[in-house]
Amino acid sequence: MTQWFSGLPRRGKQLVAVAVDFMIFAAAIWGAVALRLDTFLPETISDKLLRVTLMAGVIGVVCAWACGLYREITRYIGLRFAVRVAAAVTLATLLVGFEWFMVDRAEGLPRTALINFWLIALIGVGGARAFARTFLRFAAPVAASRVVIYGAGDVGAGLVALLAQDQRSKVVAFVDDERSRVGSMVRSVPVHSSATLEPLIRSLRADTLLLALPEHARRRRREVFNQISAMGVRVMLVPTLTEIADGSARVDSIRQVRIEDLLGRPPVEPRTELLSLNTASANVLITGAGGSIGSELARQVLQQGPRKLVLLDNCEFNLYTIEEELRHAVGSSSGPQIVSVMASVTDPVRMEQVIREHRIDTLYHAAAYKHVPLVEANEVEGVLVNAFGTLRTAQAAMRCGVRSFVLVSTDKAVRPTSVMGASKRLAEKILQALAETQRGGVSAKVSDATGVGSASRTTRFTMVRFGNVLGSSGSVVPQFTMQIRRGGPVTVTHPEMTRYFMTIPEASSLVIQAGAMGSGGDVFVLDMGEPVRIMDLARSMIRLTGFTERTAEHPHGDIEIVFTGLRPGEKLFEELLIGKDCEPTDHPGILRADEEFMPWDDLERILQRFEAAIDRHDVSEVRDLLRTTVRGYAPTASLQ
Repeated sequence: MTQWFSGLPRRGKQLVAVAVDFMIFAAAIWGAVALRLDTFLPETISDKLLRVTLMAGVIGVVCAWACGLYREITRYIGLRFAVRVAAAVTLATLLVGFEWFMVDRAEGLPRTALINFWLIALIGVGGARAFARTFLRFAAPVAASRVVIYGAGDVGAGLVALLAQDQRSKVVAFVDDERSRVGSMVRSVPVHSSATLEPLIRSLRADTLLLALPEHARRRRREVFNQISAMGVRVMLVPTLTEIADGSARVDSIRQVRIEDLLGRPPVEPRTELLSLNTASANVLITGAGGSIGSELARQVLQQGPRKLVLLDNCEFNLYTIEEELRHAVGSSSGPQIVSVMASVTDPVRMEQVIREHRIDTLYHAAAYKHVPLVEANEVEGVLVNAFGTLRTAQAAMRCGVRSFVLVSTDKAVRPTSVMGASKRLAEKILQALAETQRGGVSAKVSDATGVGSASRTTRFTMVRFGNVLGSSGSVVPQFTMQIRRGGPVTVTHPEMTRYFMTIPEASSLVIQAGAMGSGGDVFVLDMGEPVRIMDLARSMIRLTGFTERTAEHPHGDIEIVFTGLRPGEKLFEELLIGKDCEPTDHPGILRADEEFMPWDDLERILQRFEAAIDRHDVSEVRDLLRTTVRGYAPTASLQ
């Protein structure tokens, strides 16, 4: 019977409902009169009653159609549908009453029977739907998925109602961290302690865990994911209020856990006044605009409404890609002017020309070589771009009176073991020295290859230091993703290696905000939360893609993790501070570091030696100068 009814087309199901309702309304009017006269076959008024009965059936169906009773899918009806049933029956009662008095002014028909008609029809029409819904649900196939919900709050309770509509899932239990909720029932589903999570999942044979945890519980989210996914249980995530508010998720959407959900800390909420301070109605230049951080900086700066946005990169494809994306975002409206410039930050003449031509107010310097092993094998080029590219761009900014210059730095600049880290620390020291020269009231005359130099307006230099960002080109996440797609193995350099991680949008947002907080020469450090073990990251990514890890204990797993050893220049643990002096700022996600630096007069002489060594491509001299200039630089054995 169920299969026959389910197999009917939508129009056929509606016709069945119409026929049932016609009989219910007709039976209701006859039953109402029979109850009032205390006889099932009132002979004296049989003709009149028969006419009214047929009219009641027709009127009832018309009213039900007008109130939308036949548009609703029966298995999903709820409280709102019951209100529509009551409205349809009430309207039908009024119209039947009118018809009642049209038949010889209801001669021989008891008027009070209309009340009985309303009650019987309401019970009949509503009860028929309730019975059909219950029958269809119980007759459906047994639920294929047994679900446990972590979090017995409002969101978890709403999930039970949502999943009740899906015959493929059945909620078998709640778990919660709050002891006050343990032992209670939420929508007839028992709440258990989270301390019993593993044995509970085994005893209930659950195959899915839904995390209905708030945004601030990211650390607990990561712990639960690592614990439960290792059991082979699918872990899904309920969207947070932030995702619902910004339109990236719906209230009823449940999604796969993403790698950024496992960082162990909630993202820092941006302060809108800092985002717009140096960008709104300003001419903004972003170097390295085609890179991971540079392109995201461009997206977020565009949202603040700059007067002009200049994108500078030496990679044609990357520059074209971000320009097309931003132009599509602006559309045909009269938005900010977007200008793309193909240039190298090591060209002082071109950099000054670009800055002066576009009258740049704010400059975000994200151009750099960042891949540690590649820079380690190309030391001269790394120092040239990372350190001297920063120097040339900063000098051009000073000569043109740029108000704000923000350097995107890295945690690898702290006690570096790589040329990449040492060159970025040298870039920081250059800006610190230039900023101190300006603070001291001395003429900011800085010589360069052009022999030109004088600043008409003070440039505020700011450095922002942070760790790895998820998904940037050449980083570990895209590498692991590619290896998993190929079937493994996933290569990890060392089982104890840890790194700080942050999402690209969050890091870029904090760079813009930190740049607005600087007073000149500031080194800001972003709060990266707790470091993440790369081994744990690899295991999480394997589980997120639905695979299992192949180990000696589980030889039939899908993906193997292989240790390859530290590469040249790599460190086991990254740091964010050189010294111990670090003070908080007004922003909860940004700290200010007090780092030592070298006066410009002393540093300038060393930079001249660097330039000479770079011109000769003297790798040994470049390394020696890095050791001398960058305190704490300890290259790996392969480079000594």
